[in-house]
Amino acid sequence: MANQRFRRQHRLRRPADFKLVYNRGRSVADRSIVVYGLASAGPDVRLGLSVSRKVGNAVARNRWKRLLREAFRHSREQLPPGVDLVVIARGAPPPLAELQRSLVSLAAQLARKLRLPLPPAANPEGRGHGN
Repeated sequence: MANQRFRRQHRLRRPADFKLVYNRGRSVADRSIVVYGLASAGPDVRLGLSVSRKVGNAVARNRWKRLLREAFRHSREQLPPGVDLVVIARGAPPPLAELQRSLVSLAAQLARKLRLPLPPAANPEGRGHGN
């Protein structure tokens, strides 16, 4: 597996980037997370996190953020390239494995909505969208 560090180029940092994804992107959700996505100009998948006070105190919010970053790092090769994702936490955090499955599944749904190709790791037939 490639380097799994959560580098600066894999993060959404500016409020304007978040706003763009919210305003122009599409969204999908399951019981634990909501994922907004928008095709980006760069080749990397970038992640932004939004964990509200509604999910708990600072300890709970920080746990959510750690789990989401870890899920992203371990499943980055399975996510569609060239997309900006904003993940919103809901309720209590699920186990890491479940969070990874959710992230990959929801990102694939977003890729289909945005008409983006899926990476070979997430597409067992090895075909992109529309083939």
